[in-house]
Amino acid sequence: MSRETYVTEALGGIYERVKAARVLMVGAGGIGCELLKNLVLTGFGEVHLVDLDTIDLSNLNRQFLFGHEHIKNSKALVARDTASKFNPDVQLIAYHANIKDPQFSVAWFKRFDLVFNALDNLDARRYVNRMCLTAEVPLIESGTTGFNGQVQVIVKGKTECYDCNPKEVPKSFPVCTIRTTPSQPIHCIVWAKSYLFSNLFGIDEDESPDLDNSVNADNASEMENLRRENSELKRIKDAFGTSEYTRLVFEKIFKVDIDRLLSMEDAWKHRKAPVPILYEELQQSANAEVKKAASKVASDDQPVWSLVENFVVFKDSVERLSARLLQLQENSAEGSSRPALSFDKDDDETLNFVVAAANLRSQVFGIERKSKFEIKQMAGNIIPAIATTNAVIAGVCVLQSFKILNNDLDHAKVVFLSRRPERIFSTESLQPPNPRCVVCSVARCGMEVDVSQFTLHDFVEQVLRTKLGYSEEISVVTDKLLYDVEFDDNVDKTFKELGIDDGTFVTIIDEEEPEGSTARVNLELLVYAKEGVDDVDVNYKLTKIPEIPRKPVPKPTEEANEVPVSNGNVAVSAGLKRKAEDDDLVEVNTMDTKKSKIETGDEHVVVVDDDEAIEID
Repeated sequence: MSRETYVTEALGGIYERVKAARVLMVGAGGIGCELLKNLVLTGFGEVHLVDLDTIDLSNLNRQFLFGHEHIKNSKALVARDTASKFNPDVQLIAYHANIKDPQFSVAWFKRFDLVFNALDNLDARRYVNRMCLTAEVPLIESGTTGFNGQVQVIVKGKTECYDCNPKEVPKSFPVCTIRTTPSQPIHCIVWAKSYLFSNLFGIDEDESPDLDNSVNADNASEMENLRRENSELKRIKDAFGTSEYTRLVFEKIFKVDIDRLLSMEDAWKHRKAPVPILYEELQQSANAEVKKAASKVASDDQPVWSLVENFVVFKDSVERLSARLLQLQENSAEGSSRPALSFDKDDDETLNFVVAAANLRSQVFGIERKSKFEIKQMAGNIIPAIATTNAVIAGVCVLQSFKILNNDLDHAKVVFLSRRPERIFSTESLQPPNPRCVVCSVARCGMEVDVSQFTLHDFVEQVLRTKLGYSEEISVVTDKLLYDVEFDDNVDKTFKELGIDDGTFVTIIDEEEPEGSTARVNLELLVYAKEGVDDVDVNYKLTKIPEIPRKPVPKPTEEANEVPVSNGNVAVSAGLKRKAEDDDLVEVNTMDTKKSKIETGDEHVVVVDDDEAIEID
């Protein structure tokens, strides 16, 4: 009996479409492992897999494609190698990369019949949503939070997109994303508590004797870095309990590990690189500046400690916790399990360590530091992920994909999973696009342009005003505000100087509202960078002349709740006036028109240890 017998009987005629399908899966974490297994065993013909992350000990309880021997290796590459054994007939192509890298262009997305999202953060979800809309490729969005899960089918022009309904500022942050590219204080707090504290004073993931040290073309660079890390870890372990221990710990996590991250040059092409901090420099500053003991500094939980004060508290807390752990080891019975410390927000020594370590890491990555009081509130709200939820949601994703491949969108659903005993699953019919969504209900076209020659002035005058008939009342936005009627500092700069290159989205927001009418919907231009264009007289070429309709007349209650337009890392609301202050490029507020603060009350929870944490409405 062949491998295909049962799946052919179960799927009938649609199986031929499954075998011929080329699909993309973004994310290889909790849901991703389950989903890849399902795709391979179902027999999808060609599966491409993208994930930037590496395997952590904390992943192994639910990401079953990985073992101890894979720690520190690429999730995408290991997932490919493991899953390929389930069904050798499926072609698996893995990329250890960021889905936002330029190589994954709109043209690349257009190659796929279907995209599955198994991502861990709102920004990346929005990005893939936008790329699928532009490429006109169906998307299946999924996520879990504890016992809750959700699956949404997204098809351009037929269903709501991911951004059709405003999203709250996230209250959940997966641990897999905080290890290499933190961007918020909470990322550094969870790193200090769940990763660093556990490695130093709990169970150290790198003690496993099963580490695979074999080198191949896919992991040669990673294995070389791993050898360096293991060498540093051995030095630290050998020095535990000595006067050198604190310095070795500090230099490893704030200098050696950061230098390793900086060696991954591709990771910092599109984001600010971290800056290592040096032990000796801070020690000299501490000797000169800090006149009170570390215990005195730590006792004041309201102010945000200075860099040097965090350094002093970090040293003191490492020494105190090391002494405590040594005492436990000396008192433990022979043959018993090795003693370990655990974090308790009401234990001042463990809390001081997390506060100081988190703030020092924030310094490295250019993130705002927080007070001890604030960190105590945020560090106390962490719950684990649940493997069964991931497995159930991954199964639902594949079931929904059959309907898309069978052109049966009428029977596709938005599916919700919960722990309510009366009804585990609930579904909703797919809704049409929100006509006021400024992500999917926009005008789109492409523009070929020589980015090294074409200036913002050329773009505004030749394209927007002369060709497309815009008035003065417009804003031009990428991930920064580039231009509006009150801010023209950048008009003489070329696209290249403004960071606009091949694959960049440029959004034009019309702010003119004629009497008795509304402003036009946003225009989204996808830039195709060329060294020269066919029409040298105008220096650009539009792929088409876009139709730019007027926005629907808003209801009174909707004007204050307009869906934000996302440009990769930021979102802005149409019609919002902006004014430049000091910088050439003005940062645009993220997510909502009004800036929101991270909630720190006890009623909110932070979900870590999961690659697919989302908010369930």
